[in-house]
Amino acid sequence: MTIIARHWIWLTLLASGAMLGAAHAFETFGGLSPCELCLKEREVYWVAMAVAAAGLVLGFTPVKARRWVCAALALIFLFGAGLATYHAGAEWKFWPGPASCSGGAMHASAADMARLLSGAAMRAPSCDEAVWVFLGLSMAGWNALISFGLAVSSALAAWAKPV
Repeated sequence: MTIIARHWIWLTLLASGAMLGAAHAFETFGGLSPCELCLKEREVYWVAMAVAAAGLVLGFTPVKARRWVCAALALIFLFGAGLATYHAGAEWKFWPGPASCSGGAMHASAADMARLLSGAAMRAPSCDEAVWVFLGLSMAGWNALISFGLAVSSALAAWAKPV
């Protein structure tokens, strides 16, 4: 077992926290309000953090227990990759997004509230519009890749041979 596999639960806890931190930074400092699917994608990282933290707090040090925690994390991240892929596909108009995410419901950040109070026009975020794109991928697209990478790595850590 490599040192990464041995400490994978800690690494997923840190990676999930970093992903949540990046999402909140885009919201707070970038002024990008999350849509309904964005918020659901964040929930995946909260669940992953809870599972990883439980695995650490409960002392899951035996190989079998560590394997179960890593396998659970693999499934959680695989679900997250699917959700993010669905979101990215809706942004690219490959399929329709959820009807509840067409801009009718609104989640407002502090920056949004400041714009609203200043009288500036504010539009509710929509799940089928990418508000940020880097190297041809939206945040949902990047999230899909990262979640899939975390899922594969978690599965590899779950089945890594003990030393």
